[in-house]
Amino acid sequence: MTTHPCVLFVCVSNAGKSQMAAALARHHAGDAIEVHSAGTHPGNRLNEQSVSTIAEVGADMSADRPKGVDPALLRRADRVIIVGAQAQLILPADAVGILQRWLTDEPSDRGIEGAQRMRLIRDDIDARVKMLVNDLTNTRFL
Repeated sequence: MTTHPCVLFVCVSNAGKSQMAAALARHHAGDAIEVHSAGTHPGNRLNEQSVSTIAEVGADMSADRPKGVDPALLRRADRVIIVGAQAQLILPADAVGILQRWLTDEPSDRGIEGAQRMRLIRDDIDARVKMLVNDLTNTRFL
């Protein structure tokens, strides 16, 4: 029986960055990686700019909804990746995976807003997701 690596992307609201990372991981890895996303303080709905910006590159997050961190998933995920600087999370002592933090680009710090901001965030997350997928599956991106 072959098991696929399991990745959990986490941000605060699970409405934007972690959902974007998950959608991009599914887009690039297909079913080679089990992909999840969650929020430490989940919101009520997805960020519409995130949804449309992800759709521009052929990925889809429109059917997902913000959700909280599942303790069982946190324990079994091979990689738990906190996306951005705001979310705080500690792995349980019996977790099997590795915790990482991706300090992603924040264009609003430079006065960049709207769709341009979201595309820069998407592209930063996409580059990181491609490296992760390559690491976990040995898939090469040209």
